Amino acid sequence: MSIATEPTSKFDRFFEITARGSTLSREIRGGIVTFFTMAYIVVLNPLILAGGTDSTGAQLPIAALAAGTALVAGLMTILMGVVARFPLALAAGLGVNALVAYEIAPEMTWADAMGLVVIEGVLIAILVLTGLRTAVFRAVPTQLKTAIGVGIGLFLMIIGLVDAGFVHRVPDAANTTVPVELGIGGKLMTWPSLVFAVGLLFTLVLFVRKVKGAILIGILGTTVLAIIVEAIAGVGSVVTNPHGWSLNVPTLPDKIIDTPDLSLIGQFNVLDSWSTAGWLVVLMFIFTLLITDFFDTMGTMVAVGQEGELLDKEGMPPRTREILLVDSVAAAAGGAASVSSNTSYVESASGVGEGARTGVASLVTGVLFLFAMFFAPLVKVVPFEAASTALVVVGFLMISTVTKIDWTDYTIAVPAFLTVTLMPFTYSISNGIGAGVISYVILKAFTGKAREIHPILYGVAALFVLYFARGPLESWVL
Repeated sequence: MSIATEPTSKFDRFFEITARGSTLSREIRGGIVTFFTMAYIVVLNPLILAGGTDSTGAQLPIAALAAGTALVAGLMTILMGVVARFPLALAAGLGVNALVAYEIAPEMTWADAMGLVVIEGVLIAILVLTGLRTAVFRAVPTQLKTAIGVGIGLFLMIIGLVDAGFVHRVPDAANTTVPVELGIGGKLMTWPSLVFAVGLLFTLVLFVRKVKGAILIGILGTTVLAIIVEAIAGVGSVVTNPHGWSLNVPTLPDKIIDTPDLSLIGQFNVLDSWSTAGWLVVLMFIFTLLITDFFDTMGTMVAVGQEGELLDKEGMPPRTREILLVDSVAAAAGGAASVSSNTSYVESASGVGEGARTGVASLVTGVLFLFAMFFAPLVKVVPFEAASTALVVVGFLMISTVTKIDWTDYTIAVPAFLTVTLMPFTYSISNGIGAGVISYVILKAFTGKAREIHPILYGVAALFVLYFARGPLESWVL
């Protein structure tokens, strides 16, 4: 780190550029690097959300999702730069968007589902302002938090494999020993699955070689390959051809730049979901959203701060409260724009690695996201077979923390195991967290270690018991 001198301007003094040993050019460079490292979310988030359907069978339009994703990411990242003055970028959170698309939306309308995201963001803001966020953060054991992240990583990976056609559901699982299979009939016999396999290997090579923006480059490179394959083979959509592309058919777009479609902004409802899905289901969904989104930011801001040597003696970054408050506002903003909860991205560490130390880098990243709104038509070109490569790589990144779990202590290892495995195997983040919390409380309580259980966890476990028993309870009540 360079030696700090006197600030050169009010701008310098406000953002503490010189005080943190940085320069304007380094901040700009760091902001650009952060954008290209995480720009893949403008493509990936729309494809994940568009892959789900609500209780009416409706799907969200991809172009509007892309524009909204870029808009909220841009505005919230700029807000982080101005309010917290920390080199942290925000965008739609992976894991939370899958929860919204595959678990919450099928129980209600999209507007209702996004309303729950808004409620979750407001609740997190209240927890920040009252200081309760730290208390809840401490209530869940560190290793169980780690297991939640690992489980979400596996969940994202299996979503990617299934949507890319690399893994298929067996049509008649009752007459076979396995519920899923490789490709079709145990063979990778389609052009789209081949494109996915080649694209994944290409992305992994870039990633292992530590190429900046490896995930984004991987998506773009695989999309180009898919366009070439489609032009030669004419595969078409899976709707008309079982061996076709699963979502978008990769063809050259009519236009590259267009006026952003912001029609989804404001399309949320915070009231109807309670009567549609039932108060207990809605309560557990909100709780699961909160837990899924809750711990990510605290770990991310510490990791980014550590990369930039910005942590204090207690291991916390400057303006911690402001960072957490902006993050909670971003969660609500994502729901209000129908693009799912927005959260802080650990990819921000790539910009810090390039020299970023202040909120100026976030301003640069945010502005680039706003420009990305105008390129939303390109998202319609990207097939899921190309975008799913990112889910596998991100899944690997999230599962890599599994070594932090003490597998010799069964009272934490068993809950961690249940958390990690039940998320992908039941296609539910809620089920994984619930099983982990309940088993943790029971095992600790019945092995003479009840003192290790935070009082808050008893209430959380009780809620999850009601959540799992809601079927019999509803039948009994009704």
